Amino acid sequence: MKRIIALDMLRGYALVCIMVDHMPRSVLRETTLGNFAVFDAAELFVLLSGFLVGLVWKTVEEKQGRRAAQWRFTRRAFEVWRALVIGGIVMALLSAGLLAMGMKHTAIWNQYAIWVIENPLGYLGTLATMWLQPNLLDVLAVYVVLIASAPLLVPVLLRWPLLFAAASLITWWFAPEFNKMIPNHRGNGLLFNPFGWQMLFYTGTAMALFRHRFMPVLLRHRHLLTALSIGMFTFGAAIVIAVKFGETALPVREALKQVYGVIVKWHLDGTRYLAILAASWLIAVPLSNPMERLAASRPGVALQQIGRGGLWSFVMCVLLSVIGDALQQNPPDQFFLRKLGIDFLVVLALWSLSVLWLTYGAPRQKAPHAKRGPWQAPPCRTTSPSRR
Repeated sequence: MKRIIALDMLRGYALVCIMVDHMPRSVLRETTLGNFAVFDAAELFVLLSGFLVGLVWKTVEEKQGRRAAQWRFTRRAFEVWRALVIGGIVMALLSAGLLAMGMKHTAIWNQYAIWVIENPLGYLGTLATMWLQPNLLDVLAVYVVLIASAPLLVPVLLRWPLLFAAASLITWWFAPEFNKMIPNHRGNGLLFNPFGWQMLFYTGTAMALFRHRFMPVLLRHRHLLTALSIGMFTFGAAIVIAVKFGETALPVREALKQVYGVIVKWHLDGTRYLAILAASWLIAVPLSNPMERLAASRPGVALQQIGRGGLWSFVMCVLLSVIGDALQQNPPDQFFLRKLGIDFLVVLALWSLSVLWLTYGAPRQKAPHAKRGPWQAPPCRTTSPSRR
């Protein structure tokens, strides 16, 4: 499968945003995606993950058959579950170590540090059954469910795409009620509602599976779709920016609310869903050439390497969030430049750990470019999704 380097870059960007967004005193936190769009890095990460599932499924099925594709994603679901369990244990131990050194941190609930020491087997059991999803790692729980459903649902999507779309929409509509049926310590299901987020995930999967079929049709109406996408993205941005103006923008906020109603991230509301789709069109079509050039730049290559780190990069970004939060809160009342320096330090650490993983820890991902310099672009195809 030819990699699309802009997708790797965007996945890396999403992971960097997730990391600094969970550091309460971060300086870079004020510049991430969620400050300017009604959606944030979580939607970007899930949509891109769904797209990559579609790309990989299509390639594996064409070369090795459907059974091989189904087995591939069954294994992947186990790998994500394993990352959730191991990551939850390491994160709790890290938190316990920081607290023992007197380093306060609020990126995660400190109760995990108590449980992992006082009742390690009980804590392991709650992680393994997903009865508990520690914050920062909770998106992996919904990812386990979505990946585990792929071997059953992707064949349905391939055979009856319109029926699948209708069923997905109905499932999303009743997502809050369905989620309450999942046994969970919260009493009302997983924090990231899988019945809501499945619509975004499988939208990405469908984009990859059917892009050769529907993109020529959509491109005939590219000017209209671009105008509509700009309008939707701007509408979402106006919602977020109006909140920053507080009471001054209250009339504007009330007027906008008459249109969008209620925004609930955890069930994936319609406004966030439409806004991320609009952004996807803008990136894939009118901004495809700038995105390709950006992905081939030095910062773009670094983000690609973070994105290709996959689960390793995700778990590392979570652990670095906790470390960065502790460094920025101890001592308290730190200067702007010190906090900014810590931001850059954790971003550099995430990149370095991702490069180490790609070089030594991921044999399936090793390629001829492994011996190249870390800033050198990999020999991947740079074609945007809209032109493939």
